[in-house]
Amino acid sequence: MRIKRILLSAALVVVALLVQVGVLARLQLPGATPDLLLLVVLGLALVYGHVSGALVGFGAGLLADLAPPSDHAIGRYALVLCVIGYAAGLTKPDTGQHRSATMPLAVVVAAALGSTLLYAGVGSLVGDSAARHVGLGWLLFTATLYDLLLAPFAVPLVMALARRTEHDPLAADAAGGQGGSAKGRKSVHGWIGSGTGLKASRSMRTGLPSKPARIGGQRAGLLGRSARSKAGRLKGVKRL
Repeated sequence: MRIKRILLSAALVVVALLVQVGVLARLQLPGATPDLLLLVVLGLALVYGHVSGALVGFGAGLLADLAPPSDHAIGRYALVLCVIGYAAGLTKPDTGQHRSATMPLAVVVAAALGSTLLYAGVGSLVGDSAARHVGLGWLLFTATLYDLLLAPFAVPLVMALARRTEHDPLAADAAGGQGGSAKGRKSVHGWIGSGTGLKASRSMRTGLPSKPARIGGQRAGLLGRSARSKAGRLKGVKRL
């Protein structure tokens, strides 16, 4: 990951965690809590791809595991967001940008359901049965609803900020320098080739031989004239 990606991802994750812990968690909404941290990871993964999405998800989840109100095992949410970030990054198109908002919304729905199920599944493995008391179906419904309501405000903003880091001027200058040197080499070779090509095309257009051929023809003509003059003189001597 480049420096700009790391700085932007770290800043967005910290801001999202502060808002989620300081504001969203205190709303006391029924069921699940709106997961702004998940939406930030999704927005970054949709732009950066699956590898960066997994790294950002793991770092964000680990930071959430270490945050003060956390009452679960360290690494539990890090594993969940790492898997979700990797899966969301796989939906990144080859062109680098989604043509419509349908795919990001579908990714948000799948991530809300998948993160809740994965979090509850990992919790059951470590002996946490809180999801059973609240009701898994109710948690799935409220988590999906809250994330869908918050996604139009968070995900497009995160994706727009992430796309700005994709234009690296240093990489562009390096690519431009390599392209310029290659262009210079091509122009030199083309200039050399164009000289020979001009000679060939000129001879083909005019039908005249090049300078060495004209010089050879003049020499052959002079030798032929001198030979004919010598033969004429010899004939004249014989007649005398």
